[in-house]
Amino acid sequence: MQIEFIRQRLRALGAGPIHEQRLLRDWVRARPHDQVRRRLDDFLPKTLREALPALDAELHGLARLLSSHPTEDGAARLLVGLSDGQTVESVLLPRGGLCVSSQVGCAVGCQFCMTGRSGLIRQVTGGEIVAQVALARTQRPVKKVVFMGMGEPAHNLSHVMEAIELLGIEGNIGHKNLVFSTVGDARVFERLPQGVVKPALALSLHTTKPDLRAQLLPRAPRLTPGELVALGEQYARLTHYPVQYQWTLLEGVNDGEDEMDGIVDLLKGKYAVLNMIPYNTIPDLQFKRPSWERARAIAGRLHQRGVLTKLRNSAGQEVDGGCGQLRARAIAVQPRSITIHPA
Repeated sequence: MQIEFIRQRLRALGAGPIHEQRLLRDWVRARPHDQVRRRLDDFLPKTLREALPALDAELHGLARLLSSHPTEDGAARLLVGLSDGQTVESVLLPRGGLCVSSQVGCAVGCQFCMTGRSGLIRQVTGGEIVAQVALARTQRPVKKVVFMGMGEPAHNLSHVMEAIELLGIEGNIGHKNLVFSTVGDARVFERLPQGVVKPALALSLHTTKPDLRAQLLPRAPRLTPGELVALGEQYARLTHYPVQYQWTLLEGVNDGEDEMDGIVDLLKGKYAVLNMIPYNTIPDLQFKRPSWERARAIAGRLHQRGVLTKLRNSAGQEVDGGCGQLRARAIAVQPRSITIHPA
């Protein structure tokens, strides 16, 4: 369900701008309608008040909690059911963060990602994205939302930007605490600066070598790492907020000294943060997770050489919770026919 369709439904039921704002705010903040001072009986038009229980049930049905998998670091991976029976994953992160999915499946086909193995099944609507946030807020407070779950946000740009606008205006989430993560797409650098809410940007780098990047991200736009960083730097200077460059650390693939030299050449002096994330092991894939000690040493050397580097641990290690794995296991238990659509 698109957010604009929800707005049209409210207006058709007699909602004025203030009623629409109140009800959308209650939904995205997961709060009871009677929590604020003005009681609905005295506030809403009768037609809207009478239709509200059914509308609330429909909004709550956009994202249902199927299972929760807590981890020792305070995170929790959520398997979320959508209204058509498809599933996506959200991750409750420590310190009030939430990772949401923007697609069911993904068309990019990153070689180290479970989600990419399924291909793109369908887009997640703006309403379903916001519903993931509302659902998470029934579990714990959410102060930051990152679009780093299943899917490539650039391939679902209209719905993602619609959700970002509502979260940034009515959702009580700071604009720089909304993080748009992408492998890089020219449309992103055109669209994001035009938004009412300009999110922080995270770019999947993973290597400084164009040929290796084409192998690891086979269906990503053919931007070289240098071109991607140049576009990122423009957005960072426009928004006055550093770009986060994502680097999944793969043992024997992108953890060599040549890559470290390449990172320094690309990012030193840039308005940038390098997020280095040791690979979250996935069965049946050839990639391996380096030791934490080695990852920490690499991050430390980069920091000493002038690249602000943050070593991050991927949530869900102890539950084999790499992105897409919970969904894959659920499908294996309850198989069903899936139609794959082209990107």
